[in-house]
Amino acid sequence: MDYVERALALARQAGVVSPNPAVGAVLVREGQVVGEGFTQPPGGPHAEVVALEQAGEAARGATLYVSLEPCCHQGRTPPCTRAIIDAGVAEVHFPLLDPDAHARGRGRDELLAAGVAVHVGEGEEEARRLNEAYFKHRTTGLPFVIAKFAASLDGRIAAPSGESRWISGPEAREWAHSLRAEVDAILCGANTIVLDDPELTARPGGQEAARQPLRVVADSRGRTPAGARVLRGPGRTLIATSDRSQPIWRVAMEAAGAEVLVLPRRGDSLDVGALLRALGQRDVLSLLVEGGGVIIGALFDQGLVDKVHAIITPMIVGASDAPAAVAGQGARRLAEVWRLREPMVERLGEDVLITGYPERTGE
Repeated sequence: MDYVERALALARQAGVVSPNPAVGAVLVREGQVVGEGFTQPPGGPHAEVVALEQAGEAARGATLYVSLEPCCHQGRTPPCTRAIIDAGVAEVHFPLLDPDAHARGRGRDELLAAGVAVHVGEGEEEARRLNEAYFKHRTTGLPFVIAKFAASLDGRIAAPSGESRWISGPEAREWAHSLRAEVDAILCGANTIVLDDPELTARPGGQEAARQPLRVVADSRGRTPAGARVLRGPGRTLIATSDRSQPIWRVAMEAAGAEVLVLPRRGDSLDVGALLRALGQRDVLSLLVEGGGVIIGALFDQGLVDKVHAIITPMIVGASDAPAAVAGQGARRLAEVWRLREPMVERLGEDVLITGYPERTGE
């Protein structure tokens, strides 16, 4: 058995454990697995502790394979390094160091100082991808930004009238609700709220998910109506606005249950960079941006998009004044366009999902 791969597979079973990373652990003694586990929801034990408890005395002299450097600081739970040392584990393998400021090699060093053999580097690429949002947040303080849109073959997200329901089919919509349940927050612009009145909740299988993302509305001028559905239902709502909105509107938003955050502008629009910094300070590790084209364009213009999910539906709108999936200043020359690295393509019913990581052609 490839024990590193098994640890990574266990980490994938952890699901959403933000703001912690998803980690898997396998304890092996004399060629036999004696304990394994994965990160429990925040406040619960980490993967290493779950595996150690399962192994009991069999952990003494065993080898531990874990998908990230064990933590060495006291948080909601005691440090994993101390549990590993106390259990008498002889050897620890993990792919890469934890980028958290409390870690960054300290776990490795503590294990080495206690006489535990440590091996770093196996499965690094897959381990980093598994916790890509955690790594982005811990190294930059910003959320991992996922731009998601559904567009026609000619790149339109709505008809000229503003009608956009439904561009994508039922399979794509179900996939989108499952994705919402996996992220910390969802962002959309005021145009989307005014035109579509979305609830922005996660409803996989038609049922409200137990864990709802923070709903974030970028509304620099204060156009969100007090009766908007984004202000109702499960989950919290944050309205990000600027000095262009009226104080009486802000009071109405707070009375409707939203948190109102006044941020600086970039020209006439909200400074999306300032918004991302504010969300990062709130422990938002992953941010799903669902539109519209103006806010997605602003994020692309500032190089703030980390991943793209583009749902392409087999229809043609064919109107020059229909809104595009991505607006903003865009690229003036083909040498400046964004291309998707490591693109993946899959079918969602009649629609096609294209996923990848944007990078500048000339970079």
